[in-house]
Amino acid sequence: MHTNSFPTELVQVGDDEFGYMLADILKKNNVDDGGMLFDKGARTALAFVTLRADGEREFMFFRNPSADMLLKESELNVDLIKKSKIFHYGSISLITDPCRSSHLAAMKIAKAAGAILSYDPNLRLPLWPSAEAARDGILSIWNEADIIKISEEEITFLTQGGDPYSDESALKLMHPNLKLLLVTEGQAGCRYYTKEFKGRVPGVKVEAIDTTGAGDAFVAGILSQLVKDFSLIKDEARLKEALKFANACGAIATTERGAIPALPDKKTVLEILRKH
Repeated sequence: MHTNSFPTELVQVGDDEFGYMLADILKKNNVDDGGMLFDKGARTALAFVTLRADGEREFMFFRNPSADMLLKESELNVDLIKKSKIFHYGSISLITDPCRSSHLAAMKIAKAAGAILSYDPNLRLPLWPSAEAARDGILSIWNEADIIKISEEEITFLTQGGDPYSDESALKLMHPNLKLLLVTEGQAGCRYYTKEFKGRVPGVKVEAIDTTGAGDAFVAGILSQLVKDFSLIKDEARLKEALKFANACGAIATTERGAIPALPDKKTVLEILRKH
């Protein structure tokens, strides 16, 4: 995903009902779909989610191969990438070529154009050949990012057993060029680490029904603040306010079933923040 003054999606889907449904959802939510490609030779990737009683999830994926896996470097919308202020990505596109090479090329283009690189590994072990391959793949581009968002579980995985709640474990994942490391802790909120300071911002309490999409909503929330003024990461008080906003985004996203239906608009976020 690329973020200019408005969100833009850069992705390849199948030339099928699911692909056009996703494009329609983006349009209805004021996301520019100019970077979407429709592959006639492969289907849109599918993910099926089952929920536990506490709203946490288990995933089943259908990609054999899916359209996103087949994105070629030559198909990248270079002009769109060069216009970005923040270039946000995950790790699933690193699993196999040609998508991996396209991902690396897009990162390089964005960085050369002056974009901030934002990374959410979004670990999905069933998609990788092995846990070792997942760890190596995720860390292979670690030092390129300006912002990284990880979960408690990902800290333990990436540090091979580190305490997910300790600053020591989190700080092991800092690299010299990293400007902001964020650790999400579900309803408890999040932790933040920069070169100058570190701390925690409490979460917003809601009745969680389905946590699918909460991490993505959190990231969208913080990036929406950073894209307006990236200098706020150097001001701890302003950063904490921005993270309160992001925490509220993540919390609201858990109040309905599905990753998209509960994604909040700015008005909804501000309303719940006033109540807290």
